[in-house]
Amino acid sequence: MNVLHARHRSLERYERRPGFAGKDRRVVLVGMMGSGKTTIGRLLSARTGWPYLDNDELLARRSGKTARAHLTSVGEAGLRRAESDALHLGLECAPPCIVGAAAGTILDEENRRALREGSLVVWLRGSAATLRRHAVGAAHRPWLEGAAEQWFEAAVEERDPLYGEVADLIVQTDGRTPDEITDQILAAVA
Repeated sequence: MNVLHARHRSLERYERRPGFAGKDRRVVLVGMMGSGKTTIGRLLSARTGWPYLDNDELLARRSGKTARAHLTSVGEAGLRRAESDALHLGLECAPPCIVGAAAGTILDEENRRALREGSLVVWLRGSAATLRRHAVGAAHRPWLEGAAEQWFEAAVEERDPLYGEVADLIVQTDGRTPDEITDQILAAVA
């Protein structure tokens, strides 16, 4: 069995039936940078009328700094704490709402526990190549100087199982338009 096939089979165990049964009407979008969380969050908001809360915007509103400025001024640990604070602020939003989580928040066990409690979590999953292509060139993203290709490969390998652990719905993004992705999410949670 090749590695890609084994990896796909390991993700199958995370597939769950989507829907809001027993959960607040709060959709949380998770995934790597470049997966389309902001774009899809805004489309979902436009189509549902629910407010969209983006982690980068919550972070800036709470601290007055971008993620890049946080990384420069307080380092990675400080940025991770600030992103976690912004995530919890989004999770406190009265439903219905849509929350976009910063990609790195998945690394913290407390954040994963909070994501599993009461929200419908949608993982926007893409290949490292697609994610890198979408993310490179965005000035607000602090991780993309230097060897972006290697960074994405390593980050996807580390984080995919963690996203799978919290996801109620896994949506493949490779080769798909934002409207197709949004349609799939709305059909699944209707």
